[in-house]
Amino acid sequence: MSGSSLVLGTIQTALRVMFPARCLGCGEMVESDFALCGPCRRDTHVIGGLICDCCGVPLPGHSDQLEHCDACLQVARPWGRGRAALVYEGRARQMVLALKHGDRTDVARGMAPLLRAAGRDLLQEGAVLVPVPLHRQRLLRRRYNQAALLAGALGQLSGHLHIPDALERPIVTPPMEEMERETRFQTVADAIRLNPRRAAALKGRAVIVMDDVMTSGATLSACTQALEHADVHSVDVLTLARVAQAL
Repeated sequence: MSGSSLVLGTIQTALRVMFPARCLGCGEMVESDFALCGPCRRDTHVIGGLICDCCGVPLPGHSDQLEHCDACLQVARPWGRGRAALVYEGRARQMVLALKHGDRTDVARGMAPLLRAAGRDLLQEGAVLVPVPLHRQRLLRRRYNQAALLAGALGQLSGHLHIPDALERPIVTPPMEEMERETRFQTVADAIRLNPRRAAALKGRAVIVMDDVMTSGATLSACTQALEHADVHSVDVLTLARVAQAL
C-alpha cells in the first residue's frame, strides 16, 4: 500500500468513527451510508410481483399478461408505462416526507438503487430523465426540487441523461392533498409547460418523467402533455412511491 493510500484509509476510518453511517429511515447506526436498518427495511414495502403496467401499483395474484389497476382503467393516462419503487405507507411515507419537507436530501441518493430496479424496463439506452418541476416561489422556499434530486441521483447511478429544467411551472398551484381527483386534474392542467430551450434536446427521445409520489396522476399527466410539444418519441413515468389506493 502506498503512503497516500494509507493516509486516505486513515482519514476514512477517522471520519467513520466521527460520523458513523446512519439509517435513512430512523437514524440508527448501520454498516454503510445511504442504507436502511433491519426494522426499517421490514417496514418499507418495496413493490414487486404483479403490478399495474401504467402506474406501478402492486396488484394481487399472478398473470402472464400486462395488467392495469382500477384507477388506470377509469382514467385515461397520456403516458405509456409507469413504475414505482415503494408503496406510500409506513417507513417509505416517512422518508418521502423527510425528503420533501425535512431537508433530507440524502434520501434521494439512498433510493437511487431502488428506482433503478423499479424502472429497469423503462431505462432503455438513450432515455432522458425529466423531473416534475416546482414553481420558482416554492423552489426558493424549499431550496431544492425533490423530484430533480431523485432524477439526478438515478441518472448518476444509471448513466442516463438528466435534464432538470426540461419542464417549467409558471403557475402556482395550491397543495392538492385534500382535493378530489377531478379537482386535481383541473388545478394542474395548465400549470406545467415545456421549456423551449430544451425542446431540441428532447426531440425524438424516450422520456421518463420522475416524481416523488404518484397519487391521482394529475401532475404526471400535465407533464406528459407538455412534453408532446417537444415531439418526443415516448413518455413513461417513474416515481419513488405510489399511493396504493389512488384518489
